[in-house]
Amino acid sequence: MSALILIVEDEPQLAEILEAYARQEGYRTERAGDGFAALSAYRVASPDLILLDIMLPGKSGLEVLKTVRADGGTPVILVTARAEETDQIVGLELGADDYVVKPFRPREVMARVKAVLRRASAALDDAEKPLRVGPLEVDRRAVIARVNGQALTLTPAEFRLLFHLAESPGRAFSREELLAAALPDSDALERVVDAHLAGVRRKLDSAGAPGLLRTVRGVGYRLEAVS
Repeated sequence: MSALILIVEDEPQLAEILEAYARQEGYRTERAGDGFAALSAYRVASPDLILLDIMLPGKSGLEVLKTVRADGGTPVILVTARAEETDQIVGLELGADDYVVKPFRPREVMARVKAVLRRASAALDDAEKPLRVGPLEVDRRAVIARVNGQALTLTPAEFRLLFHLAESPGRAFSREELLAAALPDSDALERVVDAHLAGVRRKLDSAGAPGLLRTVRGVGYRLEAVS
């Protein structure tokens, strides 16, 4: 069965255009015009990906994103008229997988949808054994990371970054390398790596692995090579 895309957009004409392009690509679609309707559709339909406008009536897109991330790892692409870097980073800090800025070309949005779904599918299909770094276990097949057996609630982008770091513990990766590994089809800024890894660090620390993720000044990040 084809992937189900939930399109959350309060401009009916734009929503219709996105829906038409999504269906042309073979996707199934659901639509919602405000934040409350978006959460209702999300819970009932269980979409494979959400195209989520930030500026929504009733409940903002960022509030919707917070709820979705609290529930799990459904991929989310933010659609926003705000071009400022800070707004993009806030959305990514909350767990968005990618973003597009209005005005956009619908084909560009569909390309982003394909890329995010492809990454999510690749993570599910990969059959590699879990990686272990000290108290951390990262299982790419199950798409789960644990610290001392306790599962971490990670966004898809956070998981991909953590997995990439865990493949080479002790090695320092630049932001550019990490961005290429986690969001290879995105034009996101390198600073979004800081935003995602701030969330990873917070979750590792809370789970009992403080200091496992290190910032390497002037370079980027590394996981400590703990046996």
